Amino acid sequence: MAIGMQPGGGGILDPDGAMEHLSAWKGQIDRLAADTRAMSDRLDQLRVTATDDNGLAQVTIDHTGALVDLRLTPRIQRVAPEAVSRAIMNTIQGARKKAADRAREIIAETVGVDSPAARTIAERVDQQLRGVERGTVQTDRDPYRW
Repeated sequence: MAIGMQPGGGGILDPDGAMEHLSAWKGQIDRLAADTRAMSDRLDQLRVTATDDNGLAQVTIDHTGALVDLRLTPRIQRVAPEAVSRAIMNTIQGARKKAADRAREIIAETVGVDSPAARTIAERVDQQLRGVERGTVQTDRDPYRW
């Protein structure tokens, strides 16, 4: 008998071996799907709050880098409006950097960093969150939804 055709030999033509192989493969796919769902859920919930160094403004952004909350302190009354604007914009950029870092951590914790999909998602996160400060256009598209 040829290799792979032996009864119970576990070769490709062995029905039991093929079923075991398919079962293991399905288990891997199921785990990847669950990990991907967990990653997506955690990224959707991601919020980052940052405060400027002078205590003028506190911003909160969501997973897309969109501003969801802005709190100004009474200190803004003692500085020029341009300084307040700069403080807000710089704080938003800092929050986006923190969000990108945290998103990469979430990706690594849930789906790992070795797969092409994980690398693509991480690149999209960087483009969405860090790309804004590099002068690229931010889209309204959610980078975590397929």
